[in-house]
Amino acid sequence: MVDAVVSVVLDQLISSAFEEAIERVRRVTDVKAEVDKLTSNLRAIKAVLSDAQQKQVKEKGISYWLYQLKEASCDMEDVFDEWTTASRRLQIKGIPQEKKVCSYFLVLSCFGFKLRHDIAQKMKEINENLEVISKQKDRFNIHVTRSSEESVRTQSIASINLPDVRGRVEEKDTLKRKLLFESSEQQNAVQIISLVGMGGIGKTTLAQFVYNDNDVINNFEKRMWVCVSDPFDEYGIAKTIIAALGVSDRDLENVKSLSLLLDKIKESITEKKFFLVLDDVWTEDERKWEPFHTCLMKGSRGSKILVTTRKETVSTMMSCADMITVRGMSTEECWSLFESIAFFGKSSSEIGQLEAIGKSIVDKCKGLPLAVKTIGSLLRYKRTREQWQNILESDVWQIRELEEKLFAPLQLSYDDLPSEIKPCFSYCAVFSKDHSIKKEELINLWMAQGYIRSKSNEELEMIGEEYFNYLASRSFFQEFEKDDMGVAIGCKMHDITHDFAVYLTENECYSTDVNGIIKSLSSTPASQKKLRHLMLMLGHINASFSFAKLNAKKLRSLFIHSNHWVSSRELQDVFKQFTCLRALRICGENVWEIGNSKIPKAMKNLIHLRFLKLSWLRIKELPETCCELINLETFEINRCTRLKRLPQRMEKLINLRHLIIMNHVYLEYMPRGIERLTGLRTLSEFVVGCTSGKHASKVCKLEALKDMNHLRGLLKIRMLGDLAKVDEAKHVDLKEKKNLDRLELWFDNVGMTEKNEENDEAITKVLQLPPNLEYLGILHYRGRSLIFPNWIESFNKLKKLLFIDCKKCESMPPLGQLPSLEVLTIWYMESVERVGDEFLGIENGRLHGMSSSSSSSVVTAFPKLKHLTIKGWKKWDEWYFAKEDITIMPQLNSLDISLCNNLKSLPDQILQSKTLENLTIEKCPILEERFKKDTGEEWPKISRIPSVRIGHWYV
Repeated sequence: MVDAVVSVVLDQLISSAFEEAIERVRRVTDVKAEVDKLTSNLRAIKAVLSDAQQKQVKEKGISYWLYQLKEASCDMEDVFDEWTTASRRLQIKGIPQEKKVCSYFLVLSCFGFKLRHDIAQKMKEINENLEVISKQKDRFNIHVTRSSEESVRTQSIASINLPDVRGRVEEKDTLKRKLLFESSEQQNAVQIISLVGMGGIGKTTLAQFVYNDNDVINNFEKRMWVCVSDPFDEYGIAKTIIAALGVSDRDLENVKSLSLLLDKIKESITEKKFFLVLDDVWTEDERKWEPFHTCLMKGSRGSKILVTTRKETVSTMMSCADMITVRGMSTEECWSLFESIAFFGKSSSEIGQLEAIGKSIVDKCKGLPLAVKTIGSLLRYKRTREQWQNILESDVWQIRELEEKLFAPLQLSYDDLPSEIKPCFSYCAVFSKDHSIKKEELINLWMAQGYIRSKSNEELEMIGEEYFNYLASRSFFQEFEKDDMGVAIGCKMHDITHDFAVYLTENECYSTDVNGIIKSLSSTPASQKKLRHLMLMLGHINASFSFAKLNAKKLRSLFIHSNHWVSSRELQDVFKQFTCLRALRICGENVWEIGNSKIPKAMKNLIHLRFLKLSWLRIKELPETCCELINLETFEINRCTRLKRLPQRMEKLINLRHLIIMNHVYLEYMPRGIERLTGLRTLSEFVVGCTSGKHASKVCKLEALKDMNHLRGLLKIRMLGDLAKVDEAKHVDLKEKKNLDRLELWFDNVGMTEKNEENDEAITKVLQLPPNLEYLGILHYRGRSLIFPNWIESFNKLKKLLFIDCKKCESMPPLGQLPSLEVLTIWYMESVERVGDEFLGIENGRLHGMSSSSSSSVVTAFPKLKHLTIKGWKKWDEWYFAKEDITIMPQLNSLDISLCNNLKSLPDQILQSKTLENLTIEKCPILEERFKKDTGEEWPKISRIPSVRIGHWYV
């Protein structure tokens, strides 16, 4: 991690922006010599860093020397950032050409005498400190090591999922049997079962197996999964259970205490058979568990609670009727898992040379699946006997602390990481255990800390993606969350992997609740000064904390998660106290209330801020001073439902790369001037504002998107139906946005006049789509026709298509001709009465658009479609394909039909598909009767499908 910080500082020292800043003030204070001296010292230190970091595990003196170096480097970075920020502000204000002669006087005025003096003094102090640190390196036995000039390229991996734990057949069967068993003789209606075993042994994997088993799913009316971890947050646990029970946020608006939450849970489970998993329980405090125990015992007979824990004492405290001890995997199971990972892609001759060494390495893993997966993932990329032998004979296996904490395989894998990726991993220590980490957000946080540096003009976000995949391929991440296309969008860290990240960062990264931070304040106040990254969970509604008491002035990341009101005064303390912040995330979990619905103007003090995320805040506006944060790269607003407008001077955010507005944030318009942010990579939403209302002079037109050609990922255009002139859609130039692969077009769900219909249809005729679209969503469209001939050539790469609330459409477009379509979802197409060959794109026995010379070829409609979902078609009564000489949906895996009251049958061509594995029919009374298990007249057609759900139940 030190290497990364030093590299960032060196890059800044030799950057053109920094050179320019120096030139602007050197007439007043000559700092060039100081800068040259800094550069020289840092380069000398950087030359020995690689060797020093390898030896710090065994030599504490080197470890402390590296800590001092990192602190000095961070201080340098802050000073340089302060300097270049002042210079950038000058550029934004601009100096007229005719006044160039006196520009230096304007510069001096801008920088201010105090700022110039402060920077000069800080530079001198830093240099003196660094000279001492540089001399100290000579006391250690560390040497210059040559690093490759070539940048490390991470491997592109098709899938970052590694094999699941092998074996465990007996444990799986035993656990499943206990969950499904019911007896009138058992003392309690609700039975508690525990899985007990050491960390990394596979308890959570076993729990996940039974939780997702179809027999188990069918056996219970309600299922809930809660990661408890440490500390035991009663309020958070209760809210997670309630969310899993389907209780809406509206029903919880007046629920302000734990007892009321528990009453809601009791109300929801009474006389219902439920299955609750409490994963990773640590607390032995019976007083914390007792209110939950009393509440949960109200479930009906046969309900089960499954607890995973490392401690038998926890199992006893929770009154578990059954305790299953999870032991290490057998030698055979460990070897099976190891070889499936480590030998992947290797030839039989290579395997023959490495097998004996591999078995010796597996013996060191002591039956722990996590250890086997980690070391296997490391050796997957090592091909020689020497490399494998070095791992087997490494001194790391002998270090007692690493062995006791089960860190040895993780340390070996971490040591092998490229230096630029190491800080990206250790930064994850700031998250709480079992935290759901979003990939794009994590990459933006890495960028905010300066861990990602561009070379050869490569996009920072793409480099970050490579870093994420690299860490995933080495098993540092797990439990990947994927989108509909199977692309990883999030992950978690195993508890032991998280503990290892905390171990690496010592007191630098900290994740805790209010009680933990208060305890830290009273017992180890000195450690606060070392704190750089903090996640603080304020917990239940009565928790409170004074940020003014936290002596962590060098804090670079602050993530506040709260379930109670936070005053404007407390935020004022944050903005005043932690001016070195690079990343700030404030999440109110739906019940926050900022005093007077305002965020303090003092936010402008956070001049170093690169990442700002505001979630669940009941704010009506943002202060214009937000626009003074000119270093901001990522600005995300999530679930701030009362916010209607962005600040008007957004164009001042010249470094902004990601403007993310999502989840129930309904802006009235985009502010004029936003068209100048041509460096944006993400603009998740653009709102077409009304140009004739009271905000007319402030509204930015749709044409603002024209020059934003760096946009990538998802763009949602809202209120498209409100365009004053259809011609505006011509000038958006979406076709030039080659990196934009996801697009949503929201028209308007209000008004169904003939003019609305014509307007929406006219817009689709002139709008040209990006050439590399993989996902398209069309919502609240009011036209009658969904046939867009001018778009079809843009659909060659389209994998996912979504239609929602297109109520006036009377027939289906010829979607069967789309060559890459994998996911098709259509909700509330309420005017469609029948679906036939037109849906397939059939015309005279051929797919629409296919030449006559191709007629001899096998005709296939929907060649790659895997998932089809149809919901809420009120008038639909017939689905029939007349053509029998074509192949239809040959790769279909799942079909989901719901709320189609009049539909009488499903096409035989689809039901006969050999690839169809999942069929759901819900709230379709005619279909449910015809396909009823055993007795329905069409049941034989679907009886061979592995997973069938009719109504609420799997059959």
